[in-house]
Amino acid sequence: MDKPDLVAVGRVAKAHGIHGELAVDVRTDTPQLRFALEATVTARLRDGSHRPLTISAARQHAGRLLVRFTEVPDRTAAEALRGALLLADTADLPPIDDPDEFYDHELAGLSAELVDGTRVGTVREITHGPGSDLLVIDRDGTDVLVPFVREIVPVVDVRGGRVVLDPPEGLIDPDDAVEAKGATD
Repeated sequence: MDKPDLVAVGRVAKAHGIHGELAVDVRTDTPQLRFALEATVTARLRDGSHRPLTISAARQHAGRLLVRFTEVPDRTAAEALRGALLLADTADLPPIDDPDEFYDHELAGLSAELVDGTRVGTVREITHGPGSDLLVIDRDGTDVLVPFVREIVPVVDVRGGRVVLDPPEGLIDPDDAVEAKGATD
């Protein structure tokens, strides 16, 4: 299990070349800070173990970041990191000045409620898709995907530990939409 003070900033996609460079899918809005020369990240390997890594170089290439780590001298060492999640300490995150912006780790664990106060579930994570971000809400063991847009999520109260949802009919409980449609046919 990850320490609560670590957040994902990237995932190693594959080794690149023969000199230990790695293609990384970036999961941070500030890659220039997270992957700066001499910055450190913690790699959570596929077996669950953790390993500290120090950035020795980083550059953009074909939609990914190519990163070299001091501790990864060659392709063999790089291959061992395939699939590793790269984590950084939340204490190093810059403050956010915009009240409508949040770090993913601030939202995970918040209670999800409807406008009338009915509890829906718990925010498990945020996924970042090409169209929009989605809240992944654990609703009694089932994941419900909710577009993270103001029209559907009008209130985010991190300090209060909740998000308020105003979903269109059928988004949270598809059976309600089917029943409502059947009643008007």
